[in-house]
Amino acid sequence: MNKTHFLCLLLSCLLVSCFKKETQPQPVSGKTNTISIIIDDQLWYGEVGDTIRNKFASPVLGLTQEEPLFTINQYPAKLLEGFVTDSRSIIVVKKAATDKFEIKHSKALPHHTFRIYGKSIDDIICSIELNSAQMIKMIRDAEIQKIQQDNSKALLNPAVIKNKFHIGLQIPVGYEYMLHKKNFMWLKKEIISGNTSLLIYQIPISRLTRGSDIVGNIVRMRDSVGRYIKGRETNTQMITGEAYAPYFSNTILNGRKTFETRGTWELKNDFMTGPFINYAIIDEAYNRILVIEGFCYSPSNQERDLMLELEAIIKSVNVDKR
Repeated sequence: MNKTHFLCLLLSCLLVSCFKKETQPQPVSGKTNTISIIIDDQLWYGEVGDTIRNKFASPVLGLTQEEPLFTINQYPAKLLEGFVTDSRSIIVVKKAATDKFEIKHSKALPHHTFRIYGKSIDDIICSIELNSAQMIKMIRDAEIQKIQQDNSKALLNPAVIKNKFHIGLQIPVGYEYMLHKKNFMWLKKEIISGNTSLLIYQIPISRLTRGSDIVGNIVRMRDSVGRYIKGRETNTQMITGEAYAPYFSNTILNGRKTFETRGTWELKNDFMTGPFINYAIIDEAYNRILVIEGFCYSPSNQERDLMLELEAIIKSVNVDKR
């Protein structure tokens, strides 16, 4: 092969390599629940920055300690968006000749980019107020999807849960079966700072929908199965935290009406406590309430990301058709 042929072959390889790099999506980077804000310091340290922090760094509901909804990294406006790689969501805020709010998602850069432009500070603040709920939902949904993608690489054998409850649930390896009962299952994973747990059980529909006090019924339901979760000492079963009322909402999970409850748990006559998230799914096909709950114990570390991981597992549920 002469030098000319060799150079042509080398150039062709380089062109193919560059084309692949341009067309293939880059791997998603960034820490869980972290967003990047590209904004001038003058706006960041004023009313606009306060509004952003009030919306995107507000305390997470149902934890035993105060943690922000998202960890925020701020960068000056002169920084190009393509160079921000420490999060999957980017918010660009700046003054402009016209008001504009737009959402961009590129496969080449697999993250959401939200652009908020305003002619004045008041216009920018108004846009944040109007669009923050949609933005937060999109960011959280993307975080949950990323966790589910990571989990799917190595899952527990689904047969045990499917045979007992007629559901599919993507539980990553690392969880161990702690307890089996006829209509109850407890799985647990040990972590450096403590542990995370999943509870799966089913009860008759009438037990939860009886009367008008749904929240009270859920608390009583939780406390009744809490007898299976005990501390080292006697009479230390798990109960719903009594200091604060749980946060309750209606949602849809796997196409079914679902009650979502967030709050804290504690061991009776013990010091252990932590957050929980409980989904009670109304499954009329099987004439049952299917309950999937996640809770963690992490006294020396943050709870926010652990609870999101549990939420991602629960939201992977798929009830078998009957």
